[in-house]
Amino acid sequence: MRVMIRAPRAEDTAGYAEAVRRSAEHIGRWNPVEPDGLPDLLKRQGSGLRTFLIVDRETGGLVGKVNVANIVMGRFCNASLGYDSYVPFNGTGRMTEGMRLVVDRCFAPQTADGLGLHRLEINVQPENERSIAMAKRLGFRHEGFTPRMLFLQGDWRDHERFALTAEEWPGAAA
Repeated sequence: MRVMIRAPRAEDTAGYAEAVRRSAEHIGRWNPVEPDGLPDLLKRQGSGLRTFLIVDRETGGLVGKVNVANIVMGRFCNASLGYDSYVPFNGTGRMTEGMRLVVDRCFAPQTADGLGLHRLEINVQPENERSIAMAKRLGFRHEGFTPRMLFLQGDWRDHERFALTAEEWPGAAA
């Protein structure tokens, strides 16, 4: 693997802001651009939200960020994945490598490292062909279309819904 994943830390604030600013045009087509948002994101970490940074092993540069959000345990054991990739690493395959590590962590037993989830969703705007391709590369299946799902860039945006269960994940001990 060319990447590793880890939780964000306060000392990542400057590097995170730089990566987001550098990638604003790339990110802004699909998600809010919030270069100064890491301190707030750190405060919101807990049982319903876990964030992972994808880091290039060779350079230490930030490849991307993945939010495992809306985590619900009990009989549901489900969460949604949301992510941004950062320039200059986008299009190099590193984001997909990092996403594999995040999915592994999500489906691993609930311990200090694993989240113990059974099902993951990725919701992608229909025009975001690169994100849809990555969801498919990871083995997520298309489940449907959700009109006006998220309020982004001043409007309600439609999304394609993809999902994957632990039994379907190649690395899972289901």
